[in-house]
Amino acid sequence: MRVILLLFLLFLPLTVQAEYLGNLSANEFDTNSTANSNGTGNPFAPNSINNEFGRYGSSYSNQSATNPYATDAPRLYDKEGHYRGKLSTNQYDPDSVSNPYGRYGNPYSPDSLNNPYGAGNPYRSDGPTNPYGSGWRIEGR
Repeated sequence: MRVILLLFLLFLPLTVQAEYLGNLSANEFDTNSTANSNGTGNPFAPNSINNEFGRYGSSYSNQSATNPYATDAPRLYDKEGHYRGKLSTNQYDPDSVSNPYGRYGNPYSPDSLNNPYGAGNPYRSDGPTNPYGSGWRIEGR
């Protein structure tokens, strides 16, 4: 019985806990907005995407939003919890918001924040381009 329990515990998948990095939002007054330099958008905060020396803001980190070759960039989720792509400048990653041919970066895709008539509509209450909205949740690993 102990051997079976031990084997079961050995093969349990390890779960990775996502780290909250703030909200991708144009709202300068929301403390959770990356546009607020006194909130989660603080360029000196260790986990800020605006910190050019941090893990999520450095142009050399594989987990950075600003590295054009990052493969493990932070992920975006709307208020319902739907995945909205990777917050990345990598134009070749299929899930990147910077890929002009991908689902989340194409300006004609309804799921893209680059589409002003779709997910990137500045009048959506949770839209990242709304200057008074809540924005999308950013999660890193």
